[in-house]
Amino acid sequence: MKPVFFFLSALLILSSCEKNIDFNLKNADDVLVVDAQIENSQAPTVILSKSLDYFSKISPEILSASFVHNAEVTVSNGVLTHRLKEYAVPLGGTYTAYYYSIDSANLPTAFVGEFGKSYSLKILSDGKEYTATAQIPLLTKFPDSLWFMNAPQNPDTNKRVLMTRVTDPPGLGNYIRYFTKINQGPFLPGYNSVYSDEVIDGTTYNAQVDPGVDRNNPPGRGENFFTRGDTVTFKLSNISRSTYRFWNTWNSPSKVLAILSLNPVRWKGIFQTGPWVRSAVTPVGWGSRSRSDGQ
Repeated sequence: MKPVFFFLSALLILSSCEKNIDFNLKNADDVLVVDAQIENSQAPTVILSKSLDYFSKISPEILSASFVHNAEVTVSNGVLTHRLKEYAVPLGGTYTAYYYSIDSANLPTAFVGEFGKSYSLKILSDGKEYTATAQIPLLTKFPDSLWFMNAPQNPDTNKRVLMTRVTDPPGLGNYIRYFTKINQGPFLPGYNSVYSDEVIDGTTYNAQVDPGVDRNNPPGRGENFFTRGDTVTFKLSNISRSTYRFWNTWNSPSKVLAILSLNPVRWKGIFQTGPWVRSAVTPVGWGSRSRSDGQ
């Protein structure tokens, strides 16, 4: 009887520890969301929108209405200063996306990104000014080779994984972000798309490159592979430490670091990548390992 009595007592004690906790979540004011980038040989692009409540419902109508219009957006390379123009992109039906880029009517002040150059961004919207600076890093880290292998422990013999061999330059501070494109699809970043060289500094190593992911339509578990016959384009971007820290915070449930600032405070880091791009075709043959490094 004693063991039974002890067990019942333990249940009573445990059940008495339960407590309902209600969180009183306040509605936060929306803020300006800036998605801006510049790459070597590419024009700067800036997408402006308003933040949405974390628990709000998401619909095409709400997303379409979140774009910020009529902002004054200027970029400078230290010599030229160019005011960007807002463009509309029809998405089908009644929905439209918007972005700011080079004004084709004012090409004398327009420019594209260059390796090793610094850039500044200024945004005037709703009476507030936002500023940021960035530098496109030099292209110091890129793969030595690419090849495909059969997907391990996968019964589907048409599935492939992309492998790469990379040599990291000596000296800490080489940060990268990668993207992949399958056939004529868009470039998509991987689930974990940014990496530092804290562990592999100055070494040559092999790594598996997972396909980029559309986070609005993520693949199921164990389904994120390339398929035999795909043309895969691999894009490796050299990025700054501040850009690495920003994207790396998205990989964990912590506070995302800001990359823009409200004037007069200025935080480093916005829109920079120095990409290395190469395409590879998954072999039609049945070999377990093949290479195809076409430009």
